[in-house]
Amino acid sequence: MTKLTDHFTLEELYASEIADRNKIDNIPKDPIVLKNLYFLATQLELVRSLLNSPVHINSAYRCLGVNNLLGSKPTSAHVQGLAADIVCPAFGNPRAVVNAIIGSNIQYDQVILEYDRWCHIGFKPQGEPQRLQQLIIDKSGTRNYG
Repeated sequence: MTKLTDHFTLEELYASEIADRNKIDNIPKDPIVLKNLYFLATQLELVRSLLNSPVHINSAYRCLGVNNLLGSKPTSAHVQGLAADIVCPAFGNPRAVVNAIIGSNIQYDQVILEYDRWCHIGFKPQGEPQRLQQLIIDKSGTRNYG
């Protein structure tokens, strides 16, 4: 296991059942993506600390093949290693996680409540300004949060 931070490993950031089922190599090799994944892990540490509970990563890095199978845009921050879909059951439901992140001083690019099932948190590359965009995605579409 390649430990990126105290609580997150490289392997959990690229783990993918979709990749495994479809025999797709989802292991990141691009040095920029690897740098981004380290940055993502440091930001997820901030989220974990904020929530004072373990954070479960449903999906983080996705190669284009996996991303395409999920029907996501090729410009997704997941492809760059700059986003994670997370839950934190010990803290509360995904809406509670989103609300906590919004109310914190964590500098994110996007936080999205997706289908009331998980929280997507994405970042611009380290050093770039973050937009602090807050969205909801559900069967009604995409709209501003709140």
